[in-house]
Amino acid sequence: MAVPEALTAIPGVRTAAQLREPMLTVLPELAGLLPGGGLRRGSTVAVRGARSLVLALLAEATRNGSWAAVTGLPDLGLAAAAELGVDLERVALVPDPGAELVAVLSALVDGFDLVVLGPASVPAQTARRLAGRVRNRGTVLLTAGPWPGADVELKVSGRHWHGLTQDGHGHLRARDVVATSRGRGAAARPVTVGLQLPGPEGAVAGGARPGRRLAEVAG
Repeated sequence: MAVPEALTAIPGVRTAAQLREPMLTVLPELAGLLPGGGLRRGSTVAVRGARSLVLALLAEATRNGSWAAVTGLPDLGLAAAAELGVDLERVALVPDPGAELVAVLSALVDGFDLVVLGPASVPAQTARRLAGRVRNRGTVLLTAGPWPGADVELKVSGRHWHGLTQDGHGHLRARDVVATSRGRGAAARPVTVGLQLPGPEGAVAGGARPGRRLAEVAG
């Protein structure tokens, strides 16, 4: 229902759309990867190479009051998400949408600030239709894998773990990665950032430390 113009003119009265900031905040270490330094409402962001980066993108927004939904990730590690800074009290889980993926995703887009989709094969035409819904609702869609026509694509490479000796003993302490961002419009120029994902305390740390490569583990 439309809000009468006279009502919105009253000082202190704003519509739901006016109450929402156009950008959802991210951790400072990740801001350089995104146009404007945050997650723009109505955009789709595809993350390839590290599910942990998808979770890290939820951290600051959920701590600041935004709600997130995650679907298609039945093996999601909640403990790891919490260590990365995600407020689990503001996260809804739909582990397996089954054959109703599009319907489930559409419903989540209508009701949450951020929606995370696990690896899924979505036809280009369906992806365009869902992206239109994301824009209209002002949601942010994060995909753990490729997404046709994504506004921004983040790719993680160069995984180097610290903590193991040459004979394979020790404890994993931190992982250096290289994150690259590219996309459309303001994101057309590629940006590369070094990160520790996770850092020594489990959260994201800025700037991969140079040094001898100790071990490399996929994931």
